[in-house]
Amino acid sequence: IPSMLLICYALTCFISGYTGGSFYKRYGGKFWKNQMVLSGVLFPGMALTIVVMLNMAAILYESQAAISLNALLCVIAIWLFIAFPLLFFGTLFGKNMTEELDFPCRPARYRRPIPTKQWFTHPITLAVAGGVLPFGSIFIEMYYAFTSFWNYKFYYVYGFLFLVYCILIVVTMCVTIVCIYFLLNSEDYRWQWTAFIAGGSTSGYVFLYAVYFFFNKTHMYGLMQTAFYFGYTSIFCFYLFLLTGTIAYIGTSIFVHRIYYYIKSD
Repeated sequence: IPSMLLICYALTCFISGYTGGSFYKRYGGKFWKNQMVLSGVLFPGMALTIVVMLNMAAILYESQAAISLNALLCVIAIWLFIAFPLLFFGTLFGKNMTEELDFPCRPARYRRPIPTKQWFTHPITLAVAGGVLPFGSIFIEMYYAFTSFWNYKFYYVYGFLFLVYCILIVVTMCVTIVCIYFLLNSEDYRWQWTAFIAGGSTSGYVFLYAVYFFFNKTHMYGLMQTAFYFGYTSIFCFYLFLLTGTIAYIGTSIFVHRIYYYIKSD
């Protein structure tokens, strides 16, 4: 499974580059090279750093979980000679095939002052609260997934897992759209990062649940087992943060453009 995930990630880097390049160009970005490098390094670099540190701990304890140097070099070679070139060509293709976004109404030249708002419409409050319902939609399945992975049991219900994934996408979009509606209704235009963090905050609740699961549902002890548990859990939660944050941003972006389009029409 890890090999298949690595190959799928490398082959889909073209899609990542195209999406990132087109979005960046659509919103008038000028430093597309920085965006491309960040897209290619952010998640792989973080994951590889954690894996290398865990591998050093495994070698120190002479564990069979240690990854050989040839395997690590193979992973780096796949990223350098397959993933990054596909990301580069995808970014160029997306940047050159996309025009700048035609906003439904003309943006103001100067930023308007944001009025004082109530506590529940503050961006931080909305960002923290935005992950509660999405986490609740996957809470039950998280128990079975964690039990299967960390207690070495078989997991059979992949179809139900895909259904839960679809529910997570829908709930994340809907909840984030409601949060951004309250934000815009309070005359606060800072919706982009608020939407991304509100969707990505689901991963924070998943990590808190992982801490509870470690101390109450597993029998792990010692530095190595603790490091492996929280190391791989951190990789998963960071991936979930990027996933749900991106889903939330895309859904909210469509919502914001549609409502301002209808305001212009009226």
